[in-house]
Amino acid sequence: MSLLRQTVGARPPQMSRRDLLGFAAIIAGSGNAARAQQQWPVESGLRITDVRVVRTRPRNPLPSYEPTPGSYWTTREAARPIEIHPEYTGKRGPGSKWMPDRSLGSVTVEVSTNKGLKGYGRAGSAAGPFVEPALRKLLVGKNPLDIERLWDVMWRATLYYGRAGAVVHAISGVDLALWDLAGKAFGVPAYKLSGGRTWERIPCYATGNDVEQSLEFGFTKFKLALQHGPPDGREGLKKNVEHVKRTRELVGPDGEIMIDCWMALSETYTVQLADELAPYRVYWLEEVLMPDEYEGFGRLNAQITSTFLATGEHEYTRYGFGRLAHYGAVDIWQPDINWCGGMSEMRKIGAMALERGVQVIPHAGGGPECIHYLASQPQMTWAETTIPAPGGSKEVYERIAEQRLMTHGPEGIYIQPSEEPGFGWDFEVAD
Repeated sequence: MSLLRQTVGARPPQMSRRDLLGFAAIIAGSGNAARAQQQWPVESGLRITDVRVVRTRPRNPLPSYEPTPGSYWTTREAARPIEIHPEYTGKRGPGSKWMPDRSLGSVTVEVSTNKGLKGYGRAGSAAGPFVEPALRKLLVGKNPLDIERLWDVMWRATLYYGRAGAVVHAISGVDLALWDLAGKAFGVPAYKLSGGRTWERIPCYATGNDVEQSLEFGFTKFKLALQHGPPDGREGLKKNVEHVKRTRELVGPDGEIMIDCWMALSETYTVQLADELAPYRVYWLEEVLMPDEYEGFGRLNAQITSTFLATGEHEYTRYGFGRLAHYGAVDIWQPDINWCGGMSEMRKIGAMALERGVQVIPHAGGGPECIHYLASQPQMTWAETTIPAPGGSKEVYERIAEQRLMTHGPEGIYIQPSEEPGFGWDFEVAD
């Protein structure tokens, strides 16, 4: 039995087929708005009563264990943009010399209604301070099914201090909570509100440098964290190439290898790296430059032919991806649904990419929200996933596969969305 079963919030009210079709017409932006307004359940008086950040805990947590020392998720040793300043070295994550002492990671937004129905969505890093002081007052008393209108209200109200970063992370969490709530209101999974299922399951790739573990789990696609950047010189470049060479030997000629450079490289170094890695058939180089270096990405994309370039994890809204398109910056866009503006904005970004022939392979695409988006899109893609660090019992990895609805197939590991209403969360609210 899947652990993604929904366990929070009230039972959804029964909605008619006519209600559902009316809501789908609004979401798709088609049909007469006034007529559709009468078809969806405005007459039920559904209104938002509160918007807040909540702490959650899994209903059925994984067994605890001590990860294998030196594994990737315990060290997080990788190239980073700040390493040009030699005093800021060490792992990526809380406790490092340069990242915040407390985690600024994802928070969960809860949208409550007067009918007892609640929706939940995860917001990106540092979003918490903007949800209740800035966004709550814009939404209380409104119909939660007016998702596009509410997104636009939040966007326009925060333009003078937002447009990117933590504010858009907060908007993302609220938007996703509204989609979750809408799915519960109509008793359907979120992907059905986004157009219905296009793909029964999505191929996955594994992120992290514990390749042997990922191979054993069944993956055939692997994304490595680049371990050395320009400050490590020629010796660091040689170590990067050796790492990829060893990985190619492990995964064989048919396995896919991608490299996450996490904004740490220069244009010159990227060209050198691509040339050195050409014999090992790397599928893409990711985030080789800092996000705002659009022109630099464009120059590299015109010059490098041995691999694709990818970016977008730290890009925001349709406007940011419009700039990537303008400069012909990369071959693959990687928006994060919890950061870029939520499901509403993700669908617009995807439409832009489809029109331009750009592939969309989202950052953290195997998460509960994004997999609903991917399952409904016409362009086949891959879902990014991680698995718990090495050192756990067999039960840990069996349970994670069950929770995420993972299966095996010709391309290795696949993932699919929950069939529960909304995003199919399986957690408890801790406060």
